[in-house]
Amino acid sequence: MTALSVNQINKHFHDPVDFHVLKDISFEISKGEFVAIVGKSGSGKSTLLYLLSTMDTNYDGVISINNTQVTGLRQNQLASFRNEHIGFVFQFHFLLPEFSVLDNIMLPALKLQKRHKDEVADKALELLALLDIKGLENKKAAKISGGQQQRVAIARALINAPAIIMGDEPTGNLDSKNTDIVFDTFRQLAREQGQTIIVVTHDDEFANNCDRIIELSDGMVV
Repeated sequence: MTALSVNQINKHFHDPVDFHVLKDISFEISKGEFVAIVGKSGSGKSTLLYLLSTMDTNYDGVISINNTQVTGLRQNQLASFRNEHIGFVFQFHFLLPEFSVLDNIMLPALKLQKRHKDEVADKALELLALLDIKGLENKKAAKISGGQQQRVAIARALINAPAIIMGDEPTGNLDSKNTDIVFDTFRQLAREQGQTIIVVTHDDEFANNCDRIIELSDGMVV
């Protein structure tokens, strides 16, 4: 089953002069696949992730996620689609520091308003157990370690059972021990939960252990 389909994507920047940043990009990613997007700085990998995340809609070509063509949807439709179908994990965790760990994880689900608050809390506690950080739920996000904060960010990304988790350098701010923990978490989610994961990374070791590498050079897949 295809989780994401990218067909003939072209992207230009026009300021100050025209720059063709992504050139005829096409690929598919299957459900449960753990994929790394790599390339040198300026290769277009972060721009590509921004398009895949539906944040940037100014491109030519077609992107489909979970059998829904997202190309052409209005901004309010995309915002709703993102919250339900895409989980995000960034280099910096972007947790709300004065909120508890549990509240941080629950936020996207409460915003979606498809489940009762008690049900969302139960799911959040399940995710804390899955990520081996149960017992932290009542601590403020500012009071836990960097590696723990990133696992809380992964739990938050999972709370709405998204079709895809997209990571932008999710281990870029972590030491080697916590990088290994985050990688192992993603690997477990892909293998045991069938979670599709797409990660932009500069970390060669991280990328080489993924199921597949999509390498960009000068805006093209090589």
